[in-house]
Amino acid sequence: MNRFAEYFGYETDLMIKAPGRTELGGNHTDHQHGNVLCAPVDLYITAYYSRNDLGQIRIVSEGHGEMKVDLQDTSVKEEEKGTSEAIIRGIADAFRKDGLPGFDAWMTSDVPAGSGLSSSAAFEILLGRIGCALTKVSKTGEELAILGQYVENTYFGKPCGLMDQMACAADGVLAIDFEDPSHPVCREVKFDFQKAGYALCIIKCGAGHENLTDEYAAIPEELGKLCGVFGKKVLREIPEEEFFSRIPEIREICGDRAVLRAMHVYADNSRVLRQVQSLQDGDLESYLKLVNESGRSSWELLQNVIPRNAALHQEMALALALAEKALRGRGAVRVHGGGFAGTIQAYVPIEMMEEFRQQMEAVLGADSCIFVNIG
Repeated sequence: MNRFAEYFGYETDLMIKAPGRTELGGNHTDHQHGNVLCAPVDLYITAYYSRNDLGQIRIVSEGHGEMKVDLQDTSVKEEEKGTSEAIIRGIADAFRKDGLPGFDAWMTSDVPAGSGLSSSAAFEILLGRIGCALTKVSKTGEELAILGQYVENTYFGKPCGLMDQMACAADGVLAIDFEDPSHPVCREVKFDFQKAGYALCIIKCGAGHENLTDEYAAIPEELGKLCGVFGKKVLREIPEEEFFSRIPEIREICGDRAVLRAMHVYADNSRVLRQVQSLQDGDLESYLKLVNESGRSSWELLQNVIPRNAALHQEMALALALAEKALRGRGAVRVHGGGFAGTIQAYVPIEMMEEFRQQMEAVLGADSCIFVNIG
């Protein structure tokens, strides 16, 4: 609040926040209208804000300087793609018809950029909540999530699914079925991992997402080409048995990697349902087994651990191997989020937390392990 006043020259007590998210199950299944398991975590982007009379949005993100968007021009800017300004402009465009005024905001974040906790989705939900507050327009968490995905796809230029935004707008563990992405079916899943003796750890691998957009985009592109063989758009529309019966034909048209990636999506969709059932039954052992299976499937079938042409530097692969060794047959470890760089996820027995942290950070560096709580 004081920093807002110092920078903008007036005071405000209006505060709003949005959490980061963690993906618990369903790796790259959302963009194929599949099933995911996700949750918000106790790391937040927080903003103090106030309307201004300048017709501009001025946001200072602590440590990153000022971002400015003029409300007279909220169209998509090709040169702006991949920037925070693109997200601000897209959210502003959505609320412009509702009379969104200019506003100032001072923003600080516990959600590390590139952490796999989806700082971009948290930023979108945060801006959406500011938009609602300033225009007196009521939007559900689902509506804000759909808006955030649209902005990220169209303005920011990243072909993401809807899972990140839905999790950032949720209150607890959430099972989501994206068969109809305009009206996803959500179920809250009650489970306390800490009470069950496990801590959730997000591990930064040491490689950033820069220059990896093509790697991420290749996954939905290849699966889209595969679906085109069947005259469909997403795997959810293709029965699994029909897919397997036509693999020889698919290989000829799409290549083997597309086949393997589709096999992962079918398997992970099924796994999410079994993960949910395991949590509802209080069967953590079965749940953790499924988490490990999902991690192996992401590495071997989806192939989103090692970027192409990465021979010398394979940070995510190394982090997965180190975590598996540190856990000594307990807990679970998997790719977290988009893959290729960023973070992995581990379920660590509470009594092993400090030992696990020391072993991982001895190789990956100080503060590479982030222990989070859900909710």
